[in-house]
Amino acid sequence: MKNLIYLGICFVLFSCKEQKKEVVPESPEIETIKQWLVFEGNVDKAKHIVLVSGDEEYRSEEALPQLAKILSKHHGFKCTVLFAQNPDTPGIVDANYVKNIPGLEALDSADMMVLFTRFRALPDEQMQHFEDYLAAGKPLVALRTATHAFNFKESDTTNFAHYSNGYSGDKTEWTDGFGRLVLGEKWHTHHGHHKHQSTRGVIAETAATHPITNGIESGNIWGPTDVYGVRLPLPGDSNPIILGQVVKRAGEFDDNDLFFGMKPTDTELAKENNTGLKVNDVLMPIAWTKTYQIPGGKKGKAFTSTIGAASDLLNESVRRLLVNGVFWSLDLSVPEKANVAVVGTYNPSAYGFKDDAYWIEKQLSISDLGTVQE
Repeated sequence: MKNLIYLGICFVLFSCKEQKKEVVPESPEIETIKQWLVFEGNVDKAKHIVLVSGDEEYRSEEALPQLAKILSKHHGFKCTVLFAQNPDTPGIVDANYVKNIPGLEALDSADMMVLFTRFRALPDEQMQHFEDYLAAGKPLVALRTATHAFNFKESDTTNFAHYSNGYSGDKTEWTDGFGRLVLGEKWHTHHGHHKHQSTRGVIAETAATHPITNGIESGNIWGPTDVYGVRLPLPGDSNPIILGQVVKRAGEFDDNDLFFGMKPTDTELAKENNTGLKVNDVLMPIAWTKTYQIPGGKKGKAFTSTIGAASDLLNESVRRLLVNGVFWSLDLSVPEKANVAVVGTYNPSAYGFKDDAYWIEKQLSISDLGTVQE
């Protein structure tokens, strides 16, 4: 009898265990890896802006999401932000990986592009999206290293070698590459002393009433990135908007400081840079407009600003300059004083090159870059 009771209890326990197993909910599906960001803006009437990051030095992966948030939240634009990624670690930013920027097909239907890349050597299927965009004559805003956005090695198999910085091949219209033909200048020089002399932007006399300067007082633009050198005069119908004064650092150099010891309150103009070149006798344009037309394509408008690194965007006037440039490039009325308040928490990194180990360890998630923390 006892044995029968024992067997009955075991049967009941076994049955309950089996029932419990049956009601356990299935594991949720793994979330799709986010390889780009989309900020919807005003869905009913939003122009679509595609912002393309991918530089090893000036933290475009931090600057462009913040610029996109400003354009979307304050001005209603739909913004898609793209990032450099190693195909082996999708969804994780790897600025040192120059051969992959997923999502460039968004350019096919975009109303405008903001480009902030450096020496990319993308596969032809990705480069074709740039080619089609430019051939359509669509508007372009180019930031900092976009003057040298692309660079292919002789060993690379590509149909887009002519986009390379300093190109000197058979396609003579493309001499010096994308930067020179489309924007007006390729990579040239550091006019100011890199990490030691900052940039103060003053409005060019000929641009005093230009709409891109709306809401900006001459001298209020400041950034710790140095002035880039350009060849003067810039080609074609290039029109300088902001000129860059080279500013001497008042304090001591600090490699651990966001601004490397430079400060927005620094006012003394440098006499020369580290090579002995006199740097403020003739001021270099740091922001200018230009029309462009690639061979076989339609005419388009470009606005280039060589100030615009992630740490530069801490300056309100820098943010307003870029937002105004977007409005102007889209042929929209530029606000008298555009709202450029930072959206959420913005703590950019100092500019500077990082080795591959840095990106492997950092594991900078694209999903996290889209988070808005008030």
